[in-house]
Amino acid sequence: MHLVEQLKNKEESALKELMTIYGDYLLRTAYLLVKDSHLAEEVVQDTFITAFKKIHQLDEEEKLKSWLTSITVNRCKMQMRKWSFKSILLNFEFAERVTEDEQIEGPEAQLLLDFQNQSLSESIQKLDYKYREVIILYYFNEMKISEIAVLLAIAESTVKTRLKRGRSNLKNIFEKGEDESATQRKTSG
Repeated sequence: MHLVEQLKNKEESALKELMTIYGDYLLRTAYLLVKDSHLAEEVVQDTFITAFKKIHQLDEEEKLKSWLTSITVNRCKMQMRKWSFKSILLNFEFAERVTEDEQIEGPEAQLLLDFQNQSLSESIQKLDYKYREVIILYYFNEMKISEIAVLLAIAESTVKTRLKRGRSNLKNIFEKGEDESATQRKTSG
Protein backbone atom coordinates (compact mmCIF):
# COMPACT_ATOMS: atom_id res chain seq x y z
CA MET A 1 0.00 0.00 0.00
CA HIS A 2 1.30 3.47 -0.86
CA LEU A 3 2.31 5.92 1.83
CA VAL A 4 -0.46 8.39 1.00
CA GLU A 5 -3.09 5.67 1.18
CA GLN A 6 -1.71 4.56 4.53
CA LEU A 7 -1.87 8.15 5.74
CA LYS A 8 -5.45 8.43 4.56
CA ASN A 9 -6.18 5.28 6.59
CA LYS A 10 -4.63 7.12 9.57
CA GLU A 11 -1.89 4.53 10.08
CA GLU A 12 0.61 5.84 12.61
CA SER A 13 3.47 3.89 11.00
CA ALA A 14 2.87 5.87 7.81
CA LEU A 15 3.27 9.14 9.71
CA LYS A 16 6.60 7.89 11.10
CA GLU A 17 7.72 6.95 7.60
CA LEU A 18 6.67 10.37 6.31
CA MET A 19 8.73 12.04 9.05
CA THR A 20 11.73 9.85 8.23
CA ILE A 21 11.56 10.61 4.52
CA TYR A 22 10.87 14.36 4.67
CA GLY A 23 11.89 15.43 8.19
CA ASP A 24 15.42 16.66 7.46
CA TYR A 25 14.38 18.30 4.19
CA LEU A 26 11.55 20.24 5.84
CA LEU A 27 13.64 21.10 8.89
CA ARG A 28 16.40 22.57 6.73
CA THR A 29 13.83 24.57 4.75
CA ALA A 30 12.11 25.86 7.87
CA TYR A 31 15.39 26.72 9.59
CA LEU A 32 16.68 28.70 6.64
CA LEU A 33 13.39 30.61 6.51
CA VAL A 34 12.81 31.36 10.20
CA LYS A 35 16.44 31.51 11.46
CA ASP A 36 15.67 29.69 14.70
CA SER A 37 16.22 25.99 15.36
CA HIS A 38 13.47 25.59 17.97
CA LEU A 39 10.98 27.50 15.87
CA ALA A 40 11.92 25.45 12.81
CA GLU A 41 11.33 22.22 14.73
CA GLU A 42 7.94 23.56 15.85
CA VAL A 43 7.04 24.48 12.27
CA VAL A 44 7.97 21.00 11.01
CA GLN A 45 5.98 19.32 13.79
CA ASP A 46 2.98 21.45 12.86
CA THR A 47 3.52 20.57 9.22
CA PHE A 48 3.36 16.84 9.93
CA ILE A 49 0.31 17.21 12.16
CA THR A 50 -1.46 19.30 9.53
CA ALA A 51 -0.49 16.85 6.78
CA PHE A 52 -1.76 13.91 8.80
CA LYS A 53 -5.06 15.64 9.53
CA LYS A 54 -5.60 16.99 6.01
CA ILE A 55 -4.07 14.25 3.87
CA HIS A 56 -7.45 13.72 2.24
CA GLN A 57 -6.98 17.15 0.57
CA LEU A 58 -3.98 15.85 -1.39
CA ASP A 59 -5.34 14.76 -4.77
CA GLU A 60 -2.14 13.73 -6.54
CA GLU A 61 0.20 11.45 -4.58
CA GLU A 62 3.24 12.48 -6.64
CA LYS A 63 2.85 16.03 -5.29
CA LEU A 64 3.30 14.97 -1.66
CA LYS A 65 6.72 16.63 -1.32
CA SER A 66 5.61 19.95 -2.80
CA TRP A 67 2.43 19.82 -0.69
CA LEU A 68 4.50 19.34 2.48
CA THR A 69 6.84 22.14 1.36
CA SER A 70 3.84 24.39 0.82
CA ILE A 71 2.55 23.69 4.34
CA THR A 72 6.01 24.37 5.79
CA VAL A 73 6.47 27.63 3.90
CA ASN A 74 3.02 28.83 4.96
CA ARG A 75 3.75 27.92 8.59
CA CYS A 76 7.01 29.85 8.37
CA LYS A 77 5.16 32.88 7.03
CA MET A 78 2.72 32.67 9.95
CA GLN A 79 5.64 32.55 12.38
CA MET A 80 7.32 35.49 10.64
CA ARG A 81 4.22 37.56 11.32
CA LYS A 82 4.37 36.67 15.01
CA TRP A 83 8.03 37.16 15.74
CA SER A 84 10.45 40.01 15.62
CA PHE A 85 13.22 38.23 13.77
CA LYS A 86 15.75 41.00 14.08
CA SER A 87 16.42 39.85 17.64
CA ILE A 88 16.99 36.21 16.78
CA LEU A 89 20.56 34.99 16.50
CA LEU A 90 21.77 32.04 14.50
CA ASN A 91 22.30 28.79 16.32
CA PHE A 92 25.47 27.50 14.73
CA GLU A 93 25.26 24.11 16.40
CA PHE A 94 22.00 23.54 14.58
CA ALA A 95 23.55 24.57 11.27
CA GLU A 96 26.21 21.92 11.83
CA ARG A 97 23.53 19.31 12.56
CA VAL A 98 21.75 20.12 9.31
CA THR A 99 24.90 19.32 7.34
CA GLU A 100 26.08 16.35 9.42
CA ASP A 101 25.00 13.84 6.78
CA GLU A 102 27.68 15.08 4.44
CA GLN A 103 30.83 12.97 4.36
CA ILE A 104 33.98 15.11 4.43
CA GLU A 105 37.48 13.73 4.40
CA GLY A 106 40.11 15.36 6.58
CA PRO A 107 39.87 18.00 9.29
CA GLU A 108 40.97 20.84 6.99
CA ALA A 109 38.23 20.07 4.46
CA GLN A 110 35.70 19.83 7.30
CA LEU A 111 36.88 23.15 8.76
CA LEU A 112 36.63 24.85 5.37
CA LEU A 113 33.16 23.41 4.76
CA ASP A 114 32.00 24.48 8.23
CA PHE A 115 33.26 28.00 7.58
CA GLN A 116 31.56 28.15 4.18
CA ASN A 117 28.28 26.77 5.53
CA GLN A 118 28.35 29.19 8.45
CA SER A 119 29.21 32.11 6.22
CA LEU A 120 26.55 31.21 3.65
CA SER A 121 23.94 30.60 6.32
CA GLU A 122 24.69 33.95 7.97
CA SER A 123 24.51 35.75 4.65
CA ILE A 124 21.20 34.12 3.69
CA GLN A 125 19.75 35.05 7.07
CA LYS A 126 20.50 38.71 6.34
CA LEU A 127 18.29 38.74 3.24
CA ASP A 128 14.74 40.08 3.40
CA TYR A 129 12.25 37.25 3.86
CA LYS A 130 10.83 37.43 0.33
CA TYR A 131 14.31 37.02 -1.20
CA ARG A 132 15.41 34.39 1.33
CA GLU A 133 12.29 32.37 0.61
CA VAL A 134 12.86 32.05 -3.16
CA ILE A 135 16.64 31.53 -2.76
CA ILE A 136 16.03 28.63 -0.36
CA LEU A 137 13.30 27.04 -2.45
CA TYR A 138 15.32 27.37 -5.66
CA TYR A 139 18.84 26.49 -4.54
CA PHE A 140 18.37 24.35 -1.44
CA ASN A 141 15.11 22.60 -2.29
CA GLU A 142 15.90 22.48 -6.02
CA MET A 143 12.42 23.58 -7.01
CA LYS A 144 11.72 24.95 -10.49
CA ILE A 145 10.66 28.56 -10.94
CA SER A 146 7.22 27.42 -12.06
CA GLU A 147 6.86 25.26 -8.91
CA ILE A 148 7.89 28.15 -6.66
CA ALA A 149 5.39 30.43 -8.41
CA VAL A 150 2.59 27.97 -7.75
CA LEU A 151 3.70 27.34 -4.17
CA LEU A 152 3.87 31.04 -3.29
CA ALA A 153 0.92 32.06 -5.50
CA ILE A 154 2.98 34.66 -7.35
CA ALA A 155 3.90 35.12 -11.02
CA GLU A 156 6.97 33.36 -12.43
CA SER A 157 8.37 36.77 -13.38
CA THR A 158 8.12 37.80 -9.73
CA VAL A 159 10.04 34.67 -8.71
CA LYS A 160 12.74 35.46 -11.27
CA THR A 161 12.95 39.07 -10.10
CA ARG A 162 13.22 38.01 -6.45
CA LEU A 163 15.91 35.45 -7.34
CA LYS A 164 17.89 38.08 -9.23
CA ARG A 165 17.61 40.65 -6.44
CA GLY A 166 18.28 38.01 -3.78
CA ARG A 167 21.46 36.88 -5.54
CA SER A 168 22.55 40.50 -5.95
CA ASN A 169 21.90 41.24 -2.27
CA LEU A 170 23.71 38.04 -1.30
CA LYS A 171 26.72 39.07 -3.37
CA ASN A 172 26.76 42.48 -1.66
CA ILE A 173 26.56 40.83 1.75
CA PHE A 174 29.47 38.52 0.89
CA GLU A 175 31.59 41.39 -0.40
CA LYS A 176 30.83 43.48 2.67
CA GLY A 177 31.74 40.52 4.89
CA GLU A 178 35.06 40.05 3.10
CA ASP A 179 35.85 43.75 3.49
CA GLU A 180 35.10 43.58 7.23
CA SER A 181 37.29 40.47 7.62
CA ALA A 182 40.18 42.16 5.80
CA THR A 183 39.82 45.25 8.01
CA GLN A 184 39.81 43.12 11.15
CA ARG A 185 42.95 41.27 10.01
CA LYS A 186 44.75 44.59 9.36
CA THR A 187 43.83 46.06 12.76
CA SER A 188 44.71 42.91 14.71
CA GLY A 189 47.93 42.15 12.82
